[in-house]
Amino acid sequence: MEYRRLGASGLMVPALSFGAGTFGGRGPLFSEWGTTDAQEARRLVDICLDAGITMFDTADVYSAGASEEVLGEAIKGRRDQVIVSTKTSLPMGDRPGDAGSSRSRLITACEDALRRLGTDYIDLFQLHAFDAGTPVDEVLATLDTLVQAGKVRYVGVSNFSGWQVMKSLATAEKYGHPRYVAHQVYYSLIGRDYEWELMPLALDQGLGAIVWSPLGWGRLTGRIRRGAPLPPDSRLHRTADYGPPVTEEHLYGVVDALDEIAEETGRAVPQIAINWLLQRPTVSSVIIGARNEQQLRQNLGAIGWTLTPEQIAKLDAASHRTAPYPYFPYERQEGFARLNPPVFAAPC
Repeated sequence: MEYRRLGASGLMVPALSFGAGTFGGRGPLFSEWGTTDAQEARRLVDICLDAGITMFDTADVYSAGASEEVLGEAIKGRRDQVIVSTKTSLPMGDRPGDAGSSRSRLITACEDALRRLGTDYIDLFQLHAFDAGTPVDEVLATLDTLVQAGKVRYVGVSNFSGWQVMKSLATAEKYGHPRYVAHQVYYSLIGRDYEWELMPLALDQGLGAIVWSPLGWGRLTGRIRRGAPLPPDSRLHRTADYGPPVTEEHLYGVVDALDEIAEETGRAVPQIAINWLLQRPTVSSVIIGARNEQQLRQNLGAIGWTLTPEQIAKLDAASHRTAPYPYFPYERQEGFARLNPPVFAAPC
């Protein structure tokens, strides 16, 4: 397994990490993701550790805390071998204090996560969404308190916009609070919006991208192909509306390119889609999920080899979409491009 520095921090993380959203399976969405219990989870963790995957990502909102509980059981007795990443801020109930990033909410959420995970510290504690109702200084001062208490070691965010990240980083610098070192983002061959603003920001400010849904919400598993209807039992019939939208023609164009490269390399479509992400700037780790051992072992095949420059160029072309304003002049007009070279040409 390749290990990479998480942003500008000193924390080394595996290029692939495991997403525990399939653990627990409470609620309509998360039961569709998976219903892995503690015994099954322990087996998946065994396989991950054997392969060098040491980081496990979860969130309090996943199955109403059950994901954290199951993960805690699965890593019991080997806490020192793993990096635990969890998230908070999304609603855990209907009361006013059950959502957001207020001081009260963050302290309670951290204590609850520690209890469910069966640990006394969290390696990476992330805000799952920006809370516009809580002053940024209050958020960062509270995270500072948790870090100083030894309950949290590193802090990060997920699903923030560029201005939200920069406001937070500027506030952290002004008051000496811990800086965010990670941004957990959606990024895939059919969802490259991350490149337009968040990637340049991450390069400039030293944030490591932790990629969620690298297979485009299940659309790049190899089961979707032009002219071939989905099987009646496919989960995509029930979960497609939850995922970021993509036109059929754009999706089929990417899948066609993946199929060509699969034939050239003998690799599975998901392995190629994940390998492409691992070549992108700022990517510290790609989260892979699995409902069973077979899926996990297939995803592990995404590492240990590298796409050729020609294959990467083919995937780049198939997945390219024109950037929205104000970004499109930088890729279309020479004067803008000379001032700001495309970040995806930079080394990882």
